[in-house]
Amino acid sequence: MLWSDCWRRLKVAFAHVPLRRKASVYPVFLYRDTGQGDIEQGIRLANGHFVFDGRSYRLSARTAWEEPWPADVRRWVYSFVWLRDLQALGSNEARLTARTLIASWIAHTPHDPIAQEAPVLGQRLASWLGQYEFCLLTAKDVLQKQVMEVIRRDGRVLAALLPLSPHGWRGLLALRGLLAAFMAVPDQEGFFLRYQRYLPYELERLIGADGVVADRSPEAQFQAVQELSSMIAMFNALQLPVPPLMSTTLARICPVLRAFCHADGRLAVFNGATERTEDDLARVLERAERYKVIASSVSMGGFMRLTLGQSLLFVDAAPPPSLGHDRDAHAGTLSFEFSHHHHRLLVNCGASLGGAWKQAMRESAAHNVLVADNLSSSDFGRDGHVSRRPSQVECQHRSNDEAHWLDISHNGYYPSLGATWSRQLYLGQNGEDLRGCDIIEGERDVRFIVRFHVHPDVRVVQEECDIILHAGEEIWRFCQAGGMLSVSDDVYLGRGHPEPSRQIVIASRGGRDVQTEGKPHKRQQKVSWMLERVPA
Repeated sequence: MLWSDCWRRLKVAFAHVPLRRKASVYPVFLYRDTGQGDIEQGIRLANGHFVFDGRSYRLSARTAWEEPWPADVRRWVYSFVWLRDLQALGSNEARLTARTLIASWIAHTPHDPIAQEAPVLGQRLASWLGQYEFCLLTAKDVLQKQVMEVIRRDGRVLAALLPLSPHGWRGLLALRGLLAAFMAVPDQEGFFLRYQRYLPYELERLIGADGVVADRSPEAQFQAVQELSSMIAMFNALQLPVPPLMSTTLARICPVLRAFCHADGRLAVFNGATERTEDDLARVLERAERYKVIASSVSMGGFMRLTLGQSLLFVDAAPPPSLGHDRDAHAGTLSFEFSHHHHRLLVNCGASLGGAWKQAMRESAAHNVLVADNLSSSDFGRDGHVSRRPSQVECQHRSNDEAHWLDISHNGYYPSLGATWSRQLYLGQNGEDLRGCDIIEGERDVRFIVRFHVHPDVRVVQEECDIILHAGEEIWRFCQAGGMLSVSDDVYLGRGHPEPSRQIVIASRGGRDVQTEGKPHKRQQKVSWMLERVPA
């Protein structure tokens, strides 16, 4: 490992050595980045600032690359993905803003290691070439020549960084950036050879046999589809045959992306995902897939997708993804989302791009789970990766034409509390009867709360013993036994910004002694609950 790291650093250092070969003035091939831009963000950028994760930051061409922004902000800014927002605005002012900031980057490239991370570097190259026609094609030859010199140099650096350590779906950003560099300077055949060599390797470790990306996130699934479809557009611009591996991979991952959607056409909210819009998903899928197919398997990469009548129940029945694919992972093991027709009823709280909200949304408390002693079932290190996860997660599913039964459990609380959590779920009555039983077993009683986060579009009314949910014209009743029921304020970030919402809470009571033959004495605490539709 030490030798490979030293060799990689040597290759990167050599890649920075200027070449004697004269740089061309213009890219040989161009393609148009089809990613969706945000016009409002484009207006802000043209006025010298931007908003990231709800906070406003200045973006001056003089000081942009010296600002002490948080790491997540720097990754976003250094990637130049925001060129899409300026292109969406489309004004001459937006064009000049983009051009000025690119020139500023070339003149004052920061020495920040984040700027040289492979996914950031790859997205920057792809963004420059994908928006070249918009912001650089009419620039002076001097600037265009400087851009080409940087593309050639950074392409060599990116090629030297391969093969990558696991980066989840972001590994595809590095490969797309290398393909973009080859489009600009096709005389550098080594760029294309490296791309061809490592694309199969990256796809093999990223995409599971069932078509689910290793990040185990609907958002990562969306991004993987978008990246591969963009690469296909680049092959078309190069007038080269599309590698069959790309087409077959898209045919596997697109049905899974459709399967990750609720009936409202938006994504389920797990592991760093937000709902996105129907237009986002329709646009990406229209470009990427030939046939509109939904994955038929009820088990997708550890997720259970159970349908009955007009109801849909998603359950996260696996631990967080492995190291390298876990940058956006949440401590949501055994959490679920439940929708009926076009109404989301019970949801996880969503995700944030960075800062305190990002950390809060990753904790177990932001999911429909049992939270023991205010702890999360998984922990996160300072580098953002999962530092502790459940070592055992079990799942058993039974079904017939009339109902689904799901028995799931994990030991994420055993190291700290000596307790295991098991959950039993039942979906019946044509999807209008959802029941659950949550059980904690250990050496002693523990304090716990079972949380049910209600979507902001649903109105919550607490009655004496029950809680009534009003979803459009539908009425649902929630009740429980074994705990203390209440309703409290909540927040939802599933639509990209904080929204006030409500959550149903069941607090624990004392347990009872249980004795299993051949096993030591245990304490068991149990709560049962039910959500049923009230007939009109």
